[in-house]
Amino acid sequence: MGARAGEDNGRVKVAIVGSGNIGTDLMYKILKEPGHVELAMVAGIEPESEGLKRARDEGIETTHEGIRPVLDDPEIKIIFEATSAKAHIQNAPKYKEAGKIAVDLTPAAQGPYVVPVANLTEHLGEDNVNLMTCGAQATTPMAYAVSRVTPVRYAEMVSTVASLSAGPGTRQNIDEFTFTTARGLEEIGGAQEGKAIIVLNPADPPLIMRNTVYVVPDADEIDEEEITESVERVVAEVQKSVPGYQLKNGPTFDERDTPWGEKKTVVMMFLEVEGAGDFLPKYSGNLDIMTSAARQVGEGFARHLLGVEEVVA
Repeated sequence: MGARAGEDNGRVKVAIVGSGNIGTDLMYKILKEPGHVELAMVAGIEPESEGLKRARDEGIETTHEGIRPVLDDPEIKIIFEATSAKAHIQNAPKYKEAGKIAVDLTPAAQGPYVVPVANLTEHLGEDNVNLMTCGAQATTPMAYAVSRVTPVRYAEMVSTVASLSAGPGTRQNIDEFTFTTARGLEEIGGAQEGKAIIVLNPADPPLIMRNTVYVVPDADEIDEEEITESVERVVAEVQKSVPGYQLKNGPTFDERDTPWGEKKTVVMMFLEVEGAGDFLPKYSGNLDIMTSAARQVGEGFARHLLGVEEVVA
């Protein structure tokens, strides 16, 4: 397949919209492991923002004029939205009209939900995919690991992150976080019903991201060994892009009362996520897992555009 616009020398040109912490961390991840993508532009709205300054220092073209320069560049094929849910709702139709693929790191949910280890290959024909939330990227794989072995009636996650790692955007999107994460547990995790809870921990020094996942299978009898093997395989897949993703305890199996009044075997898993420290502090594993997932999804789309058979990085 010959190279097309935005696909020069075996790489697809991409842009990051949003020069805050998440956009900047994603920039360093792409520069560290570019794969089949070439970071062509970083866009923001504050000329003197640290993110734009760092991009310029890396020799990357920048703009403080928002998304217009990105839309006007025909060679840019993939856009990483690292702004806010409100901004992406406004931007998404413009990306589509310009023929760009949007990888959305906000909870805007304008496209199908994607968790790389679970369903990326199903959505490579889309022009907009949503990475949901950090909690969903951390915990949905665990529900998915159980549901591919046995039907799941209920899945619940409790995510605790350092207060210092939750900036204004995260705090403004708390309601979207709980809704979107719960839907992710259902749509990708396979649960009939999902529930999500987030806790901002003010401890000093800051603690790394911790997640507890409760999964209630629908069956009366389950194969604990098969579930354990499935969970371990999924953890190993996530660790390929997020080395700090660690299953600290579980899966454990315990008979408990369920929210609907029946006794069922509950599968419990406890996870920690430490960041890679590319830009953000290592305790910000909640942000790191989002940028790692975004890089992996962008790589998948780039491979698809280039006709490279292996999809996931």
